Amino acid sequence: MKSKNICKFIPAKDPERLEINCFILESNIETMETETKLSCNMAILVKQGKTEFYFSDEKITACAGNLLFGFEGETFYAKACEGCEYMYIKFSGSRSDTLFRRFGINRINRCFANFDGLIPLWHDSLSRASEENIDLASESILLYTFSRIIASGAEKNNLVNTIVDMTERNFVDSSLSISSIADELSYNPKYLSHLFKEKMGMRYSEYLRMLRVKYAVTLFDRGLDSVKNIAYLSGFDDPLYFSTVFKKVVGVSPKEYKEREKER
Repeated sequence: MKSKNICKFIPAKDPERLEINCFILESNIETMETETKLSCNMAILVKQGKTEFYFSDEKITACAGNLLFGFEGETFYAKACEGCEYMYIKFSGSRSDTLFRRFGINRINRCFANFDGLIPLWHDSLSRASEENIDLASESILLYTFSRIIASGAEKNNLVNTIVDMTERNFVDSSLSISSIADELSYNPKYLSHLFKEKMGMRYSEYLRMLRVKYAVTLFDRGLDSVKNIAYLSGFDDPLYFSTVFKKVVGVSPKEYKEREKER
């Protein structure tokens, strides 16, 4: 396959400053799938297609408009579909750590969605840059990208509200989990778990079980009496586990609750 890569390397500067190593448009799948150890940090913007990025032992599925960060010392490679392209800037220097701390970027919180608007800016800057100004172009693009990452409380609240809404609409799906939601929203599941507990005061798994048990109670109240069927209808794929969770939340077993309702 003919490569459409654009590669422009920048000479090293003062190690105490923000150093840009290279600014690249990657379209060669063979190159993407070659595992390397990162010698510096990496900002990645997916231009088109869907890609699985692997940072050491972590897999992140990303699509166009997703912004991701890799960190020095991690192993990295990607598994991409045909036609996928992503751009990346490799950088280092003491200012890198300052920027990561300022914007709350770390190995748990490394993936950000809705950066589609930056794609033309990145691509145009890379295409137009010359040897004389590639250092300025790449550094300005990187700093502008950092400035677009706002870890405000309002945005975090909106994200938790989105998780709650998705859960309330899909809790009867036994495959629903914080991992599946994270995959759909292109976030790290550990980050979403931490954020949910921080904002809601309980683990996501507890919240999901509560919704499912609450729904199971309404099914019993409507006259359904098969514990197995109610378990499946409520999003549990194991009736025995359902009975255990039900008793923990309600205080009595499903069978005892059913009998109690009949006596009323």
